[in-house]
Amino acid sequence: MSNEDRDNGRQALSGSVALVTGASSGIGAATALALAREGCAVALVARRAERLAELTARIGKAGGPEPLSLTADLSDAAQAARVVSEAVDHFGRLDVLVNNAGYGARSPFEDSDPEDWDRMLDLNVKALLRMSHAALPHLLRAAADGPRGVADLVNVSSAAGRVPRKNNSVYSASKHAVCSFSEALRQEVTGRGVRVGLVEPGVVVTEMTSGSQASSARGLPREEWLVAEDIARCVGFMVTQPAHMAVNELTVRPTAQEH
Repeated sequence: MSNEDRDNGRQALSGSVALVTGASSGIGAATALALAREGCAVALVARRAERLAELTARIGKAGGPEPLSLTADLSDAAQAARVVSEAVDHFGRLDVLVNNAGYGARSPFEDSDPEDWDRMLDLNVKALLRMSHAALPHLLRAAADGPRGVADLVNVSSAAGRVPRKNNSVYSASKHAVCSFSEALRQEVTGRGVRVGLVEPGVVVTEMTSGSQASSARGLPREEWLVAEDIARCVGFMVTQPAHMAVNELTVRPTAQEH
């Protein structure tokens, strides 16, 4: 966004379209709201239709463009292509993809449930790959002929992908895969105007961390954890930079978090 645009009060993402997965709560919902405030039309993807309806109403009250709600379970391979196709059919384009949907289950590996392995790999890795693959042709097109001259693919990973810890092995492995994929994809598409960003949060107050993942805080008081809006600001920062600038990776932790 140019200084002239800022002076004129123009929203950074006016005329753009974003698709956000895992949008029914937490980081996904906060990110969708943040992008809508920048003038972006948003396709909201999650399993819980009632939560998406609530978020649609919140975006409407905030004055953002009318969002599109898409109910889907992205662990089902067929549904990734469907939601991307429906978003593009509805809005006519796609400029930003935020892969946020994920799942975590924490336990010693010897006690872990293979069904949890499957769900973590299905959502944290396979769904992200499928969404990226389905969205990429549209992002490349937006970068080539869109008003911003750039498009964005942002993967929400975890600091656990960089610093594995005991009792979190499969989750850490899934997030490490996201880190590696993001960098490799960046190298493939950055020359064609698609920026690939990786956001790696530390401990965040979300529905997931209220369950088994809460022990990853290692005693850090909950009032010192990050909140979803902190991560949404990181995503917003990435995708609102001028076209010549790519913020490829952000690791963000609570100030008091050591690992």
